[in-house]
Amino acid sequence: MTEPDSAASVPVDAAAYREAMSRLASAVHLITTDGPGGRAGFTASAVCSVSDAPPTLLVCVNRASSAFAALTRNGTLCVSTLGAGHETVAALFGGRTPMDERFAAGTWRRLRSEAPALTDALVSFDCRIVGRHAVGSHDVLYCAVEALAATGQADALLYSERRFRTLARAPRGGSDLAEPTRSARAVGVRPAEGPALTLRSA
Repeated sequence: MTEPDSAASVPVDAAAYREAMSRLASAVHLITTDGPGGRAGFTASAVCSVSDAPPTLLVCVNRASSAFAALTRNGTLCVSTLGAGHETVAALFGGRTPMDERFAAGTWRRLRSEAPALTDALVSFDCRIVGRHAVGSHDVLYCAVEALAATGQADALLYSERRFRTLARAPRGGSDLAEPTRSARAVGVRPAEGPALTLRSA
């Protein structure tokens, strides 16, 4: 019979958890919203697909975030996935920069909702918030994807070990949204200059 591990009963230290999570390479996104609650946005990596039937993703947001009230009232958001060259706008949306200055750093368009979509994002997911669940300091927002836009013209921007990195774009033909992913061994990850940010969520 296997003896229980005594360490399993010891709570995980929050700082150790953050350090461990910093080693997970993640895509970098801008989460933006606009409407009756005002225009707001932040940088996040805590974005994940939930289902494709119907297309749904989730976004984790700190309830202390400056964007939280606007997201809650507007009920819509856009996830703009960033590419190489977006390090500056990612840093602006990830810090304490005033909202007007954040949005001045990019060029925006509207898809179905009022949420701003970054024009040159790798892909933008225009969403309606259809559910939420509180976990600790954050809310998990479940978002129905109602429109898509993609350019696919740059290498992907990643965040790992508290720095930006780029993932080389695979040669593709046809629709960028329909192509299968390339084998992991065939792509290279390069460091990119950028400040140390905490990007798991707002």
